[in-house]
Amino acid sequence: MIRRLLPHPTMSLLLLLVWLLLVDSVALGHWLLGGLLGVAIPLLCNPLMIERPREWHPTLLVRFVLLVMWDILVANFQVARQTLGPLHRLRPAFVEVPIDLDNEMAISMLVCVVSLTPGSVSADLSADRRTLLVHALDVPDEAALIAEIKSRYEAPLKEVFPCSPT
Repeated sequence: MIRRLLPHPTMSLLLLLVWLLLVDSVALGHWLLGGLLGVAIPLLCNPLMIERPREWHPTLLVRFVLLVMWDILVANFQVARQTLGPLHRLRPAFVEVPIDLDNEMAISMLVCVVSLTPGSVSADLSADRRTLLVHALDVPDEAALIAEIKSRYEAPLKEVFPCSPT
């Protein structure tokens, strides 16, 4: 019964605390409204939640997050240099990147990482979750972009979230 009412208890508690911080009050009414939001929002969002993987490696995830943060920093400077330079040199393109991941969390993280990195955005994910359409600001070589995404992001995600054989 409790699990059905609170499918994500940590998120419910976090929502309550954020609500209390936002309203800057600890009045009883705000506790009640924050509690109601903390129960209602996870219940409404539960069908959209991705199932948590049974097996994953936190230390590899931390290393992956640090890599992504570094790539975001470097990409910011590259995009600034490219956009402040002659725009006619840019070669924007849509590239289809084949995906070998079968873990929903890993696929979601790959899509987010591509979009978070300046100069690229995830435009579409195929219905079978096997192809990611990426738009990049400057693509001199499509094969090189595909290889970079697969080696830099997909391969570490396979290690963080071991995929079951297809």
